[in-house]
Amino acid sequence: MKAYYDLHIHSTLSPCAQNEMTPNNIVNMAYIKGLNIIAVTDHNSVENCQSVINCGKQKGVIVVPAMELETREEVHLICLFHSVCDALKMQCIVYDSLPKIKNREDIFGEQIVMDEEDNIVKHIERLLLTASNLSIEDVFKQVNMLNGVVIPAHIDRDSYSIVSNLGAIPDYLGIKYLEISKALDKEKYVKKNNLEKYNFIQSSDAHTLGDILEATNYIELDEISVECLIKTLSNG
Repeated sequence: MKAYYDLHIHSTLSPCAQNEMTPNNIVNMAYIKGLNIIAVTDHNSVENCQSVINCGKQKGVIVVPAMELETREEVHLICLFHSVCDALKMQCIVYDSLPKIKNREDIFGEQIVMDEEDNIVKHIERLLLTASNLSIEDVFKQVNMLNGVVIPAHIDRDSYSIVSNLGAIPDYLGIKYLEISKALDKEKYVKKNNLEKYNFIQSSDAHTLGDILEATNYIELDEISVECLIKTLSNG
């Protein structure tokens, strides 16, 4: 069946996102736009995932525990997990690998953790919008150990992408899916860059509510669930 998705959405926890990106607002916008399954992918953290998942249950929108992890090569990777428990295990690894730099809210923005009623629980003081000390290989190894899946983010961009920073996509990582930007002509891009062996997702990388995708992109799943999505993305 067709599952309409947006697997790259930032919440108030990402300092670069607008404060309107609360758990309820994200889910309600996804619901209004007809999406079946979404992922909140904050920078190097999953601390808003449970709240968004709880909101999603009220609207029938499936929410995948996830993060957008920045490696030491300054490559952004979308990491998707079966459960919040697994995502939090990865978060511990990431937090241990981040530099101990305090966030400057006046420069980077607030890093807000919220509950499912959009109440502020706390502000994260450590800067999340920075590279971890984990290599790309480290991330794939750790996420695979947690039975999750890694998708290189916005590979068509000139920065923070596996293509721009490494010059190529390493075959040994066993990557099945790649993410390209929402406005890109997929067919033209794939042909031009000889990427026919890969599958692709196109997500919004939303930092504002209006950026969240309409129900245009879909993936074929046996059932609309986190488990089936990760299995499909892992197997290609």
